[in-house]
Formats: sequence, structure tokens, C-alpha cells
Amino acid sequence: MGSKILQESKSQKQKTKAYLLFAKAADMGNLKAMEKMADALLFGSFGMQNISAAIQLYESLAKEGSYKAQNALGFLSSYGIGMDYDQAKALIYYTFGSAGGSMMSQMILGYRYLSGINVLKNCEVALNHYKKVADYIADKLEKSEGIPVEKVRLTERTENLSSNSEILDWDIYQYYKFLAERGDVQIQVSLGQLHLIGRKGLDQDYYKALYYFLKAAKAGSANAMAFIGKMYLEGNPAAPQNNATAFKYFSMAANKGNAIGLHGLGLLHFYGKGVPVNYGEALKYFQKAAEKGWPNAQFQLGFMYYSGSGVWKDYKLAFKYFYLASQSGQPLAIYYLAEMYASGTGVLRSCRTAVEKRLKFLRKRRCIQWHCYYGTELPFKNIHLARRLYDMAAQTSPDAHIPVFFALMKLETMHLLRDILFFNFTMRWKWIKLDNAVGPYWDLFVIGLIVAILIFLLTNRHR
Repeated sequence: MGSKILQESKSQKQKTKAYLLFAKAADMGNLKAMEKMADALLFGSFGMQNISAAIQLYESLAKEGSYKAQNALGFLSSYGIGMDYDQAKALIYYTFGSAGGSMMSQMILGYRYLSGINVLKNCEVALNHYKKVADYIADKLEKSEGIPVEKVRLTERTENLSSNSEILDWDIYQYYKFLAERGDVQIQVSLGQLHLIGRKGLDQDYYKALYYFLKAAKAGSANAMAFIGKMYLEGNPAAPQNNATAFKYFSMAANKGNAIGLHGLGLLHFYGKGVPVNYGEALKYFQKAAEKGWPNAQFQLGFMYYSGSGVWKDYKLAFKYFYLASQSGQPLAIYYLAEMYASGTGVLRSCRTAVEKRLKFLRKRRCIQWHCYYGTELPFKNIHLARRLYDMAAQTSPDAHIPVFFALMKLETMHLLRDILFFNFTMRWKWIKLDNAVGPYWDLFVIGLIVAILIFLLTNRHR
């Protein structure tokens, strides 16, 4: 439940609710929830940062066989964050993490063997580690990606919109919506694409996507027809899976010479969706789409020649089409090129080239993003350093004694309470929320408390 809320959450309140659910589940011994809480403690999600507590939790999780914990401990050891800088220990953690199924540990070990970091440089071992990650990603990709959507580009009239912006400004969106309602076909298709995949800050909305595609298709847009075919082929709430409807719209687009429509018809014949399996027809449609430069069709041709699906195996032709598709960034084409270089199939074997191709494939699928995130400087809190700096401040100036006294009171109280509440995540979460609310006014709170105690003592003295 917590994971679902976190994925769908758009407000701080919803995220807070998700972490409260994680905390309750962690108190009941749920390992996945404990991993979430350990990550929250490490990265300081919602003010929860406590490196020492995160390490203790990761160590207890590692004993239970958590590969995520092994990977995190490897990272912390390799950078000396919260624990001794120890590359040999980090290597052990990464090895256990990779054995347990951590894709990130596999990535890190691959990089270490490729670059010779605390291990002997060995391209073959690096290639093997990268292969496991690439195979995992490619398997998921092949199951889920029938007709990948092009990178969304609004028409030339979006020149006022920053090309680097990932958020479509609300005023600009209203302007494009106005143009779409006035009958601008290109804008209709672009807005349909944006809603189809949920880009530039717009929610994924299949109903709005279908609405704009249908308007554009009615005006004669072949791209819109092809995307409607894609929606019905894959199935969603607005367009339930229907091979016959997909065939209809792909055919309408293909009749206009549209590459996406031609590729869609090729897929229907290749997999036998709504029509009998016919590799000859599939080959014909893929070739027509490939001639128009559609990279997914080029990849499909390469795959047919690579696997011998309906044609004689021809690794030279497979390499040719994989290469053409890879030039446009088609991820699976890059994956198969890496396979060919790794095994020397249809091309001179090259470990280094195979590694480069696999890394390119993984970057395309954003597989290394977590590693980059871990590599950034994180604003970790260090209670021991804070104590030392407070002592130095008190020694430097007599005027600092009183503020240092209050600061140390807060520091020691927080440290004591965090230690007491370490294994009670729900109580810890509630305390952190209180600390975030009271923290900025801690000195006033303590002064008020001291004054109240003095008044109480003076009152009792006169009685």
C-alpha cells in the first residue's frame, strides 16, 4: 500500500502518509519496508536523515540476506560515509549483493573490473557482469515494448518552450489546447503523444490521448491513425485491447505510407495478433517501414535475420539492420549488437566494443541513474563533528557559551531519543515530524521551559 501511494503521490502529505505506512510495516518486521526506511534514513527523506541508524539497519538487513542492504553498505564503505573507508570490504559487500540479485552491484563490479579499481583489470569479467544487467533489462523491454513511442516533439511553433524543459508551462499548454480545439492537426497529435506517455509534467491520460488522436485522424493524420492502432494493440482503459481495431487503424495509416502504421501491420503478422502468423507479410511491412527510416522496423528486420524467424539466418544482414537502428538510439538493437561483439557472431569479436555497447544500452534504459545519484555529494549529518564545532565555538568566544549550551542540549536530546526509538519506526517518524515543527524554535522552547520551572520553584518557596 505504501509503495502504491508513494508512486502515485503528488503532494507532501501523501508522501508522508506512505512513509508512515512503511514505518508501521517495518515495526512488524517487513523486510521491504525496513529497506525503505533505511533508504529514508540514509538520504534524509522528509528530514529523517541519520547515517548511523541507516547503517545499523542495513547491517541487520544484510544478515537477513537483503541484497539492497549489501549494495548500500558497499557504497558507504567505498566512500567512507558513516563507516571506515575500506575498498576491500566494499568489494565483499558488492559481491554478496550481486550474488543476491542486485543489478546495481553487478553494474559497480563491472565498472571496477573494467577500470581496475581495487581489482585486476579484466574486460571479460566486466563484460559478464554487464551482461547480467543487460539481459535482465532486455527481457523486460522485449515483453513490454511492442511499438515504442518516438521522442515527443511539438511542432516548430514550440520555439518559445525551452528545449531542456521537462515541464510544459500551464499557459503554454492552454495555448496548445486552444490551437488543438481550433483544428491544428500537428498540435493534436503532439498533445495526444504527451498525454499517452505522461511527458513534460502532464499526467498520463489515455482518454485525452485518444480524444486528440481521434480528432487528428478524422482530419487525415496518418500518425494519429498509427497511434490509435498502438493504443488498441496494447490495450488501456480508454482503448481496450482489440486486434481487429488495431489492424484497422494501422492499415489506414499504412495506406498513407506511414512508417509506424507499416511497422504495426508487420508486428500483427509477425506475432499473429488478429491475423494468422505470416513471416513473409511481416518481412514485407518491416522492409517498407525500414526504408522510411523507422528504427523499430530496422531492429525487427535485424532480429528476423539474427534468429532465423521466417528467413534464413544471415548475421551480416542482422548486423546491418541492428547498426542502422542503433544509430537512431533503438535500445534493443544496441543490446543485440553487444551480443554479437561479445560472441563474435557475424563480426570480429571485441570485448571492449561489447562492453561499450552494453553500457550504451543501459544508459538508454536509464539503468545507471541510481549509481549517479549515489555518487553525488549528500548533505549527511555528523553528530560527532557538530559536537566538536560547538566546543570550538565556545572556546573561541565567551559570548557563545549560552547559545552553545542550548544547541548541545538539543543535539544530545535528539541523539538520545533516536537511539531509544531506533527499532520503533512509527515512534521515530512521529518524533521527527515534531522535531521539524519545533526545531527552529528550540531555543525559545527551552528558555520558556526554564522560566516556567523557575516560576514554579519561586511560587513553591513562598508557600
